[in-house]
Amino acid sequence: MPLVGLKDLYYSILTSDDGTGVVYETPKKLASAISATITPTVNSATLYADDGASETVSTLGETTVALNVKDIPKVAQADLLGHSVNSEGVLVRSASDKAPYVAIGFRSEKANGEYRYVWLYKGKFQPHTQNYQTKGDTPSFQTPTINGVFVKREHDDQWQVEVDADDAAVTDPTIIDNWFTAVYKETPPTTV
Repeated sequence: MPLVGLKDLYYSILTSDDGTGVVYETPKKLASAISATITPTVNSATLYADDGASETVSTLGETTVALNVKDIPKVAQADLLGHSVNSEGVLVRSASDKAPYVAIGFRSEKANGEYRYVWLYKGKFQPHTQNYQTKGDTPSFQTPTINGVFVKREHDDQWQVEVDADDAAVTDPTIIDNWFTAVYKETPPTTV
């Protein structure tokens, strides 16, 4: 089903990712979304034998993410890029700022009116280009695009999850209902 929309862009700071599991902070709304471009890098190699291609193998590398949004509030900039907001409410950018790992979630409307829900699990964003332009005869909006690099999680090698609200295989409606209240975590199977 083709996608026709994008909305509800959230982020969540990843506080722990190791052999014992993953821990995320409560998701926060980022900004009104304009576009999201997710570009996985796949590295492949081919083994040649007996004068021809014999075997091929591929591995997932980094995934680049570009988010074009209406605006990036100063609190979100501080969270995503490691900046700070001082006691006077001013956003302060320092050369020593370190961006934390975060998860990014959103939903995209499909042509049938239902939604596809997505979480990217672990990435860091880079300071964005700032564009300023004087007003002319015709107004021109200046909207920021923030770029990040996402990788697989250490805990389980997962890097992205997605689900369609109209997928009959999804038997638990709370998965969709709670998509933005916490970063999606698979419910462990019950043992009898």
